[in-house]
Amino acid sequence: MASNQQTRPGIGELAKDTVRGRIGVVMGELGGRVHLRPIGGGKEWEAVPETVKAPSTREELSARLAVRNSNSRYGL
Repeated sequence: MASNQQTRPGIGELAKDTVRGRIGVVMGELGGRVHLRPIGGGKEWEAVPETVKAPSTREELSARLAVRNSNSRYGL
């Protein structure tokens, strides 16, 4: 693999769907689509593999903080 190519996040890792601008956990790949689920749980969505990449550190922290803040509002 060339050094300028990025590998797509694997199952259980965080990934960013660049089309939707959402970050989720990679649940798997089926039918040529990557299946992602929101960090805090919820309904999966599909993304085209070419539009899925690893989130930046800032994006990951922001997504995790949003889930934590949401959970604290509801006493979770």
